[in-house]
Amino acid sequence: MSLITNVMDHSLDDGYAEAAARKESRGEGGLPKTLRAKLGLAAGLVLAALVVTVGAAQARVTAPVVAKEHQELIDRIDSETAAADKLESTVDELRDDVSARQRAALRSSGGSADADLAGLLSGATVVHGPGVELVVNDAKEAGTGGGGANPRETSDFSDTGRVRDRDMQRVVNGLWASGAEAISVNGQRLTALSAIRAAGDAILVDNRPLVPPYTVLAVGDGDRLSTRFQNSADGLYLHALEEQYGIRATISTQGELRLPAAPSVIVRTAQPKSEKTEKGTS
Repeated sequence: MSLITNVMDHSLDDGYAEAAARKESRGEGGLPKTLRAKLGLAAGLVLAALVVTVGAAQARVTAPVVAKEHQELIDRIDSETAAADKLESTVDELRDDVSARQRAALRSSGGSADADLAGLLSGATVVHGPGVELVVNDAKEAGTGGGGANPRETSDFSDTGRVRDRDMQRVVNGLWASGAEAISVNGQRLTALSAIRAAGDAILVDNRPLVPPYTVLAVGDGDRLSTRFQNSADGLYLHALEEQYGIRATISTQGELRLPAAPSVIVRTAQPKSEKTEKGTS
């Protein structure tokens, strides 16, 4: 009985008991590692949920402020656009008034015929009559084009399927040389001082950007103007762009075209002769 009693009282070996005591003294006792990991994961999830909840609450608080600022910005853009349109309308009215005064001054000094001719040549008056309509557009897939001779070998443009300012310059010059009496591009009347330039990928006519397709109206003898242009060097240049780079161009004769007047032409260097100047040079 004493042996059984001893086993019951000391069921754990003394070595195990000493190891457990040392572990407890080092603070390594307590919950199992797996349970501790689970508790750590749970704490992390709670913290993440708290962060998400706080972020959502802040978003709900700031959302009305952002929406209000966005709407205020839209309203400001609309207001400024309306103001710009009003100013542009005022500018057009003033230009018309200046053109009317110029025509009146020409009539008073040189007669109606001279005034009409001067207005036509300067682009200061609206003109109408027969002519041609030439529509030039980018290739359907700009940037694709065939090989062969390059008609714009000095242009240094990699995207050869797009119409460039140099192309429009040649088209317009070719129409002038073919007998056009007045020309407009996308509603912009050209004068002796007009410039066709590029700003990035945009083509500018007198500093106004144009959007393809580019519609060129030329007043003159329609059949003769069309034939002469297509047989000219500039017409052949345009034809080469069609064949090699996919640029699209169509020309048709029109029985009646109406071209707007150009904005007031401001000459910055030329000065009219005066009697004093003539006497001084004679």
